[in-house]
Amino acid sequence: MNYYTLGKTGLRVTRLCLGTMTFGKDWGWGTEESASGEIFDHYLEAGGNFLDTADLYTNGSSERILGKLMKDRKVRDKVVLATKFTFNAEPGNPNAGGNGRKNMMRAVEGSLKRLRTEYIDLYIMHAWDQLTPAEEVMRAFDDLISSGKIRYVGLSDVPAWYAARAQSIAELRGYERVSSIQLEYSLLERNIEHEFVPMGQETGTGITAWSPLAGGILSGKYRTTHSGVKGEGRQVTIQNHGEPVANRFSPKNLEILSTLEGVANELGKSMAQVALNWVANRPGVASILIGATKMKQLEDNLAALSFEIPSELLKKLNTVSAPPVPFPYTFFQNKLQQTIAGGTSVGPKPPHYTPKLHIPKEKSES
Repeated sequence: MNYYTLGKTGLRVTRLCLGTMTFGKDWGWGTEESASGEIFDHYLEAGGNFLDTADLYTNGSSERILGKLMKDRKVRDKVVLATKFTFNAEPGNPNAGGNGRKNMMRAVEGSLKRLRTEYIDLYIMHAWDQLTPAEEVMRAFDDLISSGKIRYVGLSDVPAWYAARAQSIAELRGYERVSSIQLEYSLLERNIEHEFVPMGQETGTGITAWSPLAGGILSGKYRTTHSGVKGEGRQVTIQNHGEPVANRFSPKNLEILSTLEGVANELGKSMAQVALNWVANRPGVASILIGATKMKQLEDNLAALSFEIPSELLKKLNTVSAPPVPFPYTFFQNKLQQTIAGGTSVGPKPPHYTPKLHIPKEKSES
């Protein structure tokens, strides 16, 4: 694997991040500790260094298993460890969840204990609680930086305006800046391209994509047929159950699935590999989360960046999966831009463009 720096930092992470939400069976699915260890070892042997978990994944088992694995293998300083806080494990106690300072300080201590470590490389606010001001979050993050308990800070599942405000506060007040924002991104879910991608590029915030296989829909276990979709898996069983991730087999998504299958066949690659490759090479993406309950799944995913998708096939995937353009982005298209520029052509600067200030040399005295 090769590395990208995470946002505007010197932290090097591999472009495939091992998501460990599957470590532990406390939610009725996932892997036992022994199988988790095999997946962990294989990921590191393949060159991966980026690990992602959260305090409440499998009711804390994910952190506990990961902590034991890092200690037993003596690899703590070789990996980049990310964990998250926000969700509440104590019903009836409103301050045992959320984004406020009280919960953040409580949560980080619990994570450090379960992970058997003295520090967390990347500490992430898991979701916006719609209450806590960005000022409080960023100041509390910076206090944890100063104490040495965390090294970098990140956000996940927040509005773009909130992320931009948090970054601006950090820049203004000299706090540690947001280096990573974790968001859902796949061929079936491209809405972050309207706000988050340009925001990340402008503020130096690297995007880490979760669910790049759209909950398994793009993994290859489902195929389109004349009557709809064929395959056995969680996405079929939860259809029409009212869950937010249910009902993903819309006509448009079936068309995307069919196109992905065709592209994968042309390339001689698995559907999962093509879907992961597409996300990993999108603008603004620093790393993508891969997860597995079987070694075969992990091995397949680890090969996702070993090839390039030819431009003509890439165009097929881009076209079939393109999201509708919402207001106000319809105002930023070519015809209106020409009106703004008075009919002249004012395109973006080329990547190599660097303005230089010309300062005349002073005449030497003789």
